[in-house]
Amino acid sequence: MRTAVNYSRWFAPESLVSEQNPIRLFVTHAWEEPEDYLRVFEFLESSGRFYYRNLAQTAAPASADKESRRESLRGQIGPAEIVIAVASLGRQHADWLLFQMTFAQAAKRPVILLPTFGGSAPIPKAFFELASEVVAWDERALLDAVRRLARGEATGRWDVVEFKLD
Repeated sequence: MRTAVNYSRWFAPESLVSEQNPIRLFVTHAWEEPEDYLRVFEFLESSGRFYYRNLAQTAAPASADKESRRESLRGQIGPAEIVIAVASLGRQHADWLLFQMTFAQAAKRPVILLPTFGGSAPIPKAFFELASEVVAWDERALLDAVRRLARGEATGRWDVVEFKLD
């Protein structure tokens, strides 16, 4: 016997991720799209049923001065529900990564920190302390963290292992 479950008492329908209500996210960048930046989107799109809107604009602003670039980043992070910080950005652009993570925390946006893909380099303490959560490069872990931190959605997933008893 199957029973229909009413999930509306746990989640307000407007908070659930859907095609009409995608999560607004920002992925840290320094006006370029290196491999780890692009890899984030491969992981987000691999599930097929995760809807998001990328607010990051990697095209450099017309003005090259530092303050106009900071203002551009503030405008991209402000409307985001969550920030995904790529630790590999810190190797060449530590000041920009630190600025983006600091502004996200000041704007009360949760920050997911992803370590360098395939690397074993330790994450600098400054980045680690600004992160709401550090997540390994794993599709399910990343998607679950984004849903939980951005919208408070608990996925409640589990794996089923089937085996025969002979």
